[in-house]
Amino acid sequence: MVPWACGFDGCDAVFEDVESVVLHQTREHQRHECKVCGTIVPDGYFAIRHAFDEHTRAEYVRAYDADSAAVRRREQVKREIETEANLQTVVERLDGSV
Repeated sequence: MVPWACGFDGCDAVFEDVESVVLHQTREHQRHECKVCGTIVPDGYFAIRHAFDEHTRAEYVRAYDADSAAVRRREQVKREIETEANLQTVVERLDGSV
């Protein structure tokens, strides 16, 4: 199994499963304020998901002064996490159910 790294600058945390890295990002790192709408979300996966599920790519590019490579990279991260993760498990662990 390939380990999952946190991916934040300055954080060298590595996890055996994707659910643990998403939980780490949500619990251990600061929240992110969306530059498009001002919504506060956990940084990392949830911020990427918010940006691309709630806003157009053009809104993202304008608000974050991003280029197409940045958009593609974040779309790839989102796709990889959603392919591998059991997001229901993440929600349950965040709620304290598991």
